[in-house]
Amino acid sequence: MKKVILFGLIFYSFTASSQGPWTQEKNKFYTQVSYTSIANYDTLISDPAYATSGVISDNTIQFYGAYGLSDATSLILNLPVKLTSIDAVDLSRINCPENNCSEDFNQTALGNIEIGVKHNFYNKKWLLSGLLSAELNTSTYNTIYGLRTGYDAFTLTPLILAGRSFGKTYIQSFVGANIRSNNYSSNFKIGGEIGRKVLRSLWVIGFIDIVKSLENGTIVLPEANISTGLYVNNQEYGAFGFKIIGEINSATGVTAGFGGAFFGNNVARQAALNFGAYHKF
Repeated sequence: MKKVILFGLIFYSFTASSQGPWTQEKNKFYTQVSYTSIANYDTLISDPAYATSGVISDNTIQFYGAYGLSDATSLILNLPVKLTSIDAVDLSRINCPENNCSEDFNQTALGNIEIGVKHNFYNKKWLLSGLLSAELNTSTYNTIYGLRTGYDAFTLTPLILAGRSFGKTYIQSFVGANIRSNNYSSNFKIGGEIGRKVLRSLWVIGFIDIVKSLENGTIVLPEANISTGLYVNNQEYGAFGFKIIGEINSATGVTAGFGGAFFGNNVARQAALNFGAYHKF
């Protein structure tokens, strides 16, 4: 099976509690820092597939936090720092001023900062919550090499979240949309995960995350950007993955995960690895 990876579009799937219906207790914080690596890809899955203009790595350091305004309402912040690079550049495919370009280039910059609010509407055996978040247009684009660290757009994301715990097992799911400005297409998204505590301090979790473009955008992106596949229009995928959570104590733990996909469009053929740590206070 071909594996593709999703440019940081599945980072939330790696972040514990991000798309679950559970909220923070009043005046309590949940914080997580993680590192996701999508390394050394040179092919984009499309129809037909095509080669990139070089060997690209898309890595992200992500700071995620949630704060309980009340037991039912949480504020959310997601701050991604992107570390992108391109090596072995095909100089004939880029617009190089005065033919003075390097075959290797890297940049470090912010991605799309996201802020949001999650509210729990129903809490019996099942939990039902809503999440409304906004991604700000805080990304960077290099016009020569086509490296983009986020969408050149404002994105509004409404989600409906549901879940339930069954002792050492839990399930959760979400459905919603990414609504983007600046003539980018919007997306429909749906997914979920199931997790089980297999040891006293170890959780094993599987997830699925599906994004389908509505193909309602008319933006024309530079060829350099298209040749890297970084945050281009009409990206879509069916992602799957696994993650583990190791609880060091009741407040602190570590995470690790792997993500791939069973279909994709305008995304890279590569696997994503994720490592992180969290603390509650």
